[in-house]
Amino acid sequence: MARRIFLVISAFLFGTAMWIWVQAIAIPHQHAEADAKGAPRGNLSDLYPRWLGARELLLHGRDPYQDDITREIQIGYYGRVLDPSRPNDPKDQQAFAYPVYVVLVLAPSVKLPFETVHKWVFWLFTLLTAVSVPLWLHTLGWRVSPSARIAWMLLTLSCFPAVQGLKLQQLTVLVAAIIAAAMSAVAQRRLVLAGVLLALATIKPQLVLLLMLWLCLWAIAQWRERQRLLWSFGFTVAVMILAGEWLLPGWIREFRGAMASYYRYTGGGTSVLDVLLTKTVGRVGSVVMVVTLFWFALKKRRTAETTAEFWWMFCFVMATTLLVIPTFAPYNQLLLLPACMIFLRAIGNLWRGGRLRRFFVAVTATSMFWSYPAAAGLVIALLFLPAARVQESWRLPFYSIFAIPVTIYATLLAARKDLGSSKSGRLHHESPILQPNTRAE
Repeated sequence: MARRIFLVISAFLFGTAMWIWVQAIAIPHQHAEADAKGAPRGNLSDLYPRWLGARELLLHGRDPYQDDITREIQIGYYGRVLDPSRPNDPKDQQAFAYPVYVVLVLAPSVKLPFETVHKWVFWLFTLLTAVSVPLWLHTLGWRVSPSARIAWMLLTLSCFPAVQGLKLQQLTVLVAAIIAAAMSAVAQRRLVLAGVLLALATIKPQLVLLLMLWLCLWAIAQWRERQRLLWSFGFTVAVMILAGEWLLPGWIREFRGAMASYYRYTGGGTSVLDVLLTKTVGRVGSVVMVVTLFWFALKKRRTAETTAEFWWMFCFVMATTLLVIPTFAPYNQLLLLPACMIFLRAIGNLWRGGRLRRFFVAVTATSMFWSYPAAAGLVIALLFLPAARVQESWRLPFYSIFAIPVTIYATLLAARKDLGSSKSGRLHHESPILQPNTRAE
């Protein structure tokens, strides 16, 4: 009992430290830096451009892809229209660069003032993120004690990707929760529901493209049993596309133009690999990773959804996605939550697997957890040092963030025989996926 209480209290304290670091150190530093450079700061809500575009389309019939809407978005998001002559102004124009059918998701909010939407969406996204934790634990078949479940929820809600996503109200948070529900439906063989949910997740198509290509191969491999997934996905996507066409004829052409503009004004798109390896090497690496992914996908296309091998493949797809998509926003790492779970579930076996695997365990665990003690250290420093002095080191918890998808990908690849072993046979949701008949504290 004492151990369980200690686990929950530790998770709560580390989580609290992370939020205090963001609120009392990181954000004040960014405010000071923006003031010094004359850079604009408005509501900085990633939901706002999508919400304003949805409101103007649904209530006033205005095209959200047009420049006049972009200027209105900038006034709300940044506080003023961006000025290309000012070198310190952001490059991201915050134009409406989503499929137009995202307005169907946002439709219930368009008659409300954004201040109200801002507040309620924060708590909705917090709830969805919290609920996704026990949902993934159940889907992966990992039985844990109530205290461990609470600790998982606290640490997930306070990891930097979640904090950033919640503060920005990024739709990735919603997509991550939808994917969790969809894959839970796959695990329960509710393939029609899974297809509908995966179609809804295409509001951020770059996050689900590789996932759907893999699931297409998986469904085709046993068409009679799995075809419902593709039929429901295709039907739902078709309905959303046609609804978008009814609301805004020709929207697909405009969306393509908006994406091309986004690619241009953000510097051609930059992936995690581009940051780590330079753009040329990063793009070659991306091609190699995608080829590797589909080699595994073809090899494992007949794998049942109730086996560890299937869920290793899912985690590998999401890790690959985060490395090759042309953005390196930390909030996307919420999609790695199930990969973190299967890694920690098997960490004992991996540690006993030899020096190479111990190395991968060490670097992966360090990248995952470094930000918590780093944030706690800076928060403690606030008690003894001037805030301006502590803010000079505000990046300290941030140092390992971009290593997380790399280390998780490498560990999944290096330890695939352990993490994706099918020796345990078919999975029952009451049993852990990797080590049957054991219980985690």
